[in-house]
Amino acid sequence: MEVRIAVSKIRKYATSDSGDTVEVVERPNGGLSVVMADGQTSGKGAKTVSTMVVRKVVALLAEGVRDGAAARAASDTLFTERGGKVSATLNILSLDMLTKTLVITRNNPAPVLLASNEKMKVMSEQCSPIGTYRDTRPVITEVPLEVGLTAVVYTDGLVNAGSRYGQTMDVATCLENYLEEEDPSPQDIADDLLAHAVRLDRDRPGDDISIVVLRVSKHKGDSVRRMSVRLPLSS
Repeated sequence: MEVRIAVSKIRKYATSDSGDTVEVVERPNGGLSVVMADGQTSGKGAKTVSTMVVRKVVALLAEGVRDGAAARAASDTLFTERGGKVSATLNILSLDMLTKTLVITRNNPAPVLLASNEKMKVMSEQCSPIGTYRDTRPVITEVPLEVGLTAVVYTDGLVNAGSRYGQTMDVATCLENYLEEEDPSPQDIADDLLAHAVRLDRDRPGDDISIVVLRVSKHKGDSVRRMSVRLPLSS
């Protein structure tokens, strides 16, 4: 098996900074974690918050701290720094090589989509953003790694796309349609979801949008780990 991870993100229209932050970190046991946070509101203030949260989580995961404990520590840090007046959403996707599982940690009201063997699960258990009170606990789900497993996490800008124009973004239905194609790549899925959301917002995103797609497929080729990043720069 091999795991492929893709990220697509865009900032809110007419803002200079995205309030979302996404980072990838290697775990001490050889696995990987993807950490995504969305700071309250948008712009530079939200970016400062999401960056602080993600860096706190990444540092703890790199030291071997478990995902749930890292999420609670980040929440307590944000609560202490901002006096409980600022919140952020937080998602962690982790490949645990010891247990051969995908660990999904969620402090984000937006659902996580999990597809496997032509079955779709919308993980929408009630949970709270971090930072508004102490010891905020995440919802944690652990599933076995298997070929065909697809996980999609995203910030609320995706589900709210089109709302200003009386339209809705049905993320689960979109994902089902994409998976009907023959083995779409994670990047294709992330890009298609983002493009659909931007169209619903008439090419002027009403909020920051970040999408992380993780897919497990059959191993092909060599054993080299690869990562690529595309960062458009404003002139």
